[in-house]
Amino acid sequence: MPEKCFYDISNVKKQDKFEYPDFFARFYDVIYDSIRSAVDHEYYLEQVSKCKGKILEVGVGTGRLFIDALNSGADVYGIDISASMIDILRTKISEEHHNRVFVKDICDLNLGVKFDMIIAPFRIFQHILDSDDQLTALNNIHKHLNIGGTFIFDVYIPDLNILQNGFDDVMDFEGEYEPGHILKRYVSSHSNLIEQINEIKMTFEWEEDGKVIRKEWLNNMRYYFRFELENLIRLSNLRLIDVYGDFLGGKLNNESADFVLVCKNDALKM
Repeated sequence: MPEKCFYDISNVKKQDKFEYPDFFARFYDVIYDSIRSAVDHEYYLEQVSKCKGKILEVGVGTGRLFIDALNSGADVYGIDISASMIDILRTKISEEHHNRVFVKDICDLNLGVKFDMIIAPFRIFQHILDSDDQLTALNNIHKHLNIGGTFIFDVYIPDLNILQNGFDDVMDFEGEYEPGHILKRYVSSHSNLIEQINEIKMTFEWEEDGKVIRKEWLNNMRYYFRFELENLIRLSNLRLIDVYGDFLGGKLNNESADFVLVCKNDALKM
């Protein structure tokens, strides 16, 4: 029988209890280099290249964007709430740069330094389930931005069909995690409409040492609607500059899959 491990954070409200299981962190690069980097990688690196000062990446993970930004000469730093992700990232960068990445929670962040740009790529804010925590996170970002500094983040646009009907065990990745060894991932999603939570189950299946290993993880993600996001930012100390419908700067329309939000620490709002 396949080995199973069940991680359930369905009752977790506060972000500071969030942690990726080790097997998710282990396979993160394999999966998301394949299914995500073509979507947002070029956009965020282009934004980083425009900034000549210090940059902070919130939700730095295993360095999917961070490492390329660092190699391009950016003065970039990163935080992630998941120690397992930071541990992997540190194995991929030289020891002299280990002081650039930290295990930190954006909801109680106090680094004592300010940045000219902060980015939170790939739906980081959807892991913040509580509305008070969302506002706290935005204000902590404001506190760490220099005047005129920019904050950019993205979240997915809810698919009404998925919210209504959900889906079960759809394979979204199949490929080698090392030569001759195949990894498969299946995803299920069902919506709690009252709480605006997508309850997501990810099932990982791979062969190792002659055994089929199968592990599952339950992960909740908050979904947002456009004017809810805009009003949340208005309640914060940040000023919203623009909302795009893709990573090419396109306008929002019925075909858009992502909200891409650009905010400022602006003296006009002080």
